[in-house]
Amino acid sequence: MLTKAAKPPIAVGCGAGFSGDRVDAPGPVVQTLIQRGGPCALIFETLAERTLASSHLARRADPERGFEPLLELALGPVLADCLAHGISVIGNFGAANPAGAARCIQRLAQQRGLAPPRIAVVEGDDLSAPDARDSLRDAIGDGFDAAGFVCANVYLGAFEIAAALKAGAQVVVTGRVADPALTLGPCIAHFGWEADDWNALAGGTMAGHLLECGAQVSGGYFADPGFKEVAGLENVGFPIAEVQADGSCVVGKADATGGLVDVRTVKEQLLYEIHDPGAYLTPDVVADLRHADVEPVGPNRVRLSGVVGHPRPQTLKVNAFFDGGWLGEAEISYAGAGAEARARLAMQVLQARMGPLLALRFDLIGVSSILGDDSNRRLAAAASGDARDVRLRVAARSSDGPLVDRLLREVTALWTGGPAGGGGVRTAKRLRLSMRSALIRRSAVRASFRMLEAA
Repeated sequence: MLTKAAKPPIAVGCGAGFSGDRVDAPGPVVQTLIQRGGPCALIFETLAERTLASSHLARRADPERGFEPLLELALGPVLADCLAHGISVIGNFGAANPAGAARCIQRLAQQRGLAPPRIAVVEGDDLSAPDARDSLRDAIGDGFDAAGFVCANVYLGAFEIAAALKAGAQVVVTGRVADPALTLGPCIAHFGWEADDWNALAGGTMAGHLLECGAQVSGGYFADPGFKEVAGLENVGFPIAEVQADGSCVVGKADATGGLVDVRTVKEQLLYEIHDPGAYLTPDVVADLRHADVEPVGPNRVRLSGVVGHPRPQTLKVNAFFDGGWLGEAEISYAGAGAEARARLAMQVLQARMGPLLALRFDLIGVSSILGDDSNRRLAAAASGDARDVRLRVAARSSDGPLVDRLLREVTALWTGGPAGGGGVRTAKRLRLSMRSALIRRSAVRASFRMLEAA
């Protein structure tokens, strides 16, 4: 048996960096993994706080929903190749319904005439059951709204993923796990890292952090014409990390694709969403990046090494979701001479018609929107200009659905009852969940996995 240090690297490719990512991205990644051979895995990172909230709302409406809506489109075309070539598939595409996602993958295999895959479901992140309420109350404190509570999910780590892979799972479906855990799990399973191999765990975690946002490390969200050029962005290649036994890795991208992997893209992603480079907290390890080395080792290939690990935190992050009422938003456009003045007049009309019933958020897209604020102070303070292409947006949230409906009708009425030349009205209304984050005792969480029975 090979020692940990003697084991070959494992290549982990990314098939998605968020819910809604390009569904044709996994194909080139899988073909690249097949051509390179050796131990490999494919991850799908499709879950964020807003995504999980939307998934819970979808499951409330239909118990069979609540997992990644693009699962079939993203995984279906590559499932047969992954199973045939021993490419493990790990995804948090289970969202609020991991068991539902697992059944969906079973159906995908059946539809393609494949042998039933061995699918594992990681459980324990959902703390919505009544027996978890006391622990949630202790963690959240006064912010826990018992009447409006909907659900809660805790960030799990990588060891349940690793255990499922070592038990023979070909596909591992998770709900809320820490994003880097999707990559760290197959690394633990492959190298046999122990729970206190801190440096290796930290290195594997940061390899996962580089992959978790998909094309963001390979030229996506990076290009800035004239300053940071990226060729072939229309066919940007998704990343692949070759992780070594010590946790160091080389990051590249799928063959025959556009995009760019260089020291700049890697450093930008390495520091993305990192509050403290000396203490990046995850469920498995605390990673210290202060002495990490980032160096080019070839075209579109960059090595990351020198990440140091420290013992994992004693608590886990939990997100609790509560009934957030309704969000209504609507837009109308004004163009030509005096467009901005007419848009501002439309704002005044809406404010007068709605009175104090709703707090309205206004944006003048093309004048002040990204830098606006819910109080409208910045917009009110900005001197009226002569913008000739303006889109007025108004939004409001309330537990009173009919009142939100009334606002949307008022915007529609601006077609003929407002300033001259308004058009292109769009309205939307949706339920919302509010969220509170806290730290919860590890002893309150029971993480495990189970193999899905063959259909």
